[in-house]
Amino acid sequence: MGTILKGMSRVRWHELTHAYGSAVEVPGRLSRVAWGDARTSASALSDLGLWLGELAVFDATVEAVPFLWDLAVTESVTSRAGVIELLQSILEHANPPQIEVQHAAHRAVLDGRSMADVLAHNEDAAVQAAAHDLVTAIDSHVCESCGSRTDTKPDPGQE
Repeated sequence: MGTILKGMSRVRWHELTHAYGSAVEVPGRLSRVAWGDARTSASALSDLGLWLGELAVFDATVEAVPFLWDLAVTESVTSRAGVIELLQSILEHANPPQIEVQHAAHRAVLDGRSMADVLAHNEDAAVQAAAHDLVTAIDSHVCESCGSRTDTKPDPGQE
């Protein structure tokens, strides 16, 4: 695996928005989740939850999801279970005025299903439980922006 959060500096965060305005502070919070101690990481993750997924999804959410997947699969991240829970929250929230943003945010989470499968077998019980819940949410995901049902389960012959 490459460097954690690789490519984050190429995103034009200052042009994106989250629940409370400019997304310029999102990279700093992602970095605190990545390298902070348990308290710092949890605090930064709480901010990201409020900004990116607990109220609705935004264009900054779409850009942040790949980095959240990166954090979820990195063993040294202290709040991995919380990151996985945030991914599930993003999948469960909408933004009807911006249906294309909602679709892109959901698709970014859905596209990580194979990583969720791996995390569901992690040694850390909290990570494993959060990942199981996320896999269930992915497999049962239904929303207007994604179509009637998004079938993300692998074909039996491909497992």
